[in-house]
Amino acid sequence: MPELPEVETTTNGIRPHLRGQTIERFIIRERRLRWPISEAIDQLTGQKINDVYRRGKYILMSIEQGTMLWHLGMSGSMRVLPINSPVAKHEHVEMQLSSGQALKFRDPRRFGSLLFTKDDPLEHKLLCKLGPEPLSDDFNTDYLYKACRNRSTAIKSLVMDSHRVVGVGNIYASEALFSAGILPTREAGSISKKRLGKLVETIKNTLQAAIEKGGTTLQDFSQSDGKPGYFTQSLQVYAVKEGCRVCGKTIRKIVQNQRSSYYCPKCQS
Repeated sequence: MPELPEVETTTNGIRPHLRGQTIERFIIRERRLRWPISEAIDQLTGQKINDVYRRGKYILMSIEQGTMLWHLGMSGSMRVLPINSPVAKHEHVEMQLSSGQALKFRDPRRFGSLLFTKDDPLEHKLLCKLGPEPLSDDFNTDYLYKACRNRSTAIKSLVMDSHRVVGVGNIYASEALFSAGILPTREAGSISKKRLGKLVETIKNTLQAAIEKGGTTLQDFSQSDGKPGYFTQSLQVYAVKEGCRVCGKTIRKIVQNQRSSYYCPKCQS
């Protein structure tokens, strides 16, 4: 499932091709995504794309009449290709541009979405309750310490809660906790402020490194240019079958909230 680094990589990849372009035509081959694509989308032809940016796992495209909100879902991807390029399987939406190129949205599992709002997009019901961006100054030691105080929730579950902080998905939570030396099952309220400060640092470093490498390709993700993400090669614990690269102990796997968690029993406590 595309997480924050994959969404950021996609956003950065498509922005130069979309910003300043006019939408010439929408071709919607399948409206039945996570939510049905509204016919309001069909009326956006002739609109200029002013900017493309990310909030959480959503890609926002501001135009003259409002904002489109895209979500990649479980298996979605975006590529910018010439208008006449062949239609790929599961390519549900094609947004043709004045440049002669088209943004093509492919989503085999159809858990992605395309919505539109005329109002402030950050006040949209899907965005208004999101926590701070993990790479922003708002996500800091004091903030995480306050969020963890007196909470018995497992720390991995807390940092994956989008109401606490956005975009720290399963892979990156496992990797950041390993780098911080914290067990994913530790109660959030039992962790010292100093160790939480280290976790803030490793979350930021892990996400930034993944963005620089184009994300993590485990199943379906590919960048907007079709190339895979290369952060998989840097994974320390997630889905690592050999021993810990630090101490040699066997990496253990457990299930938390129906998600796989990986950790080193010696390096994390």
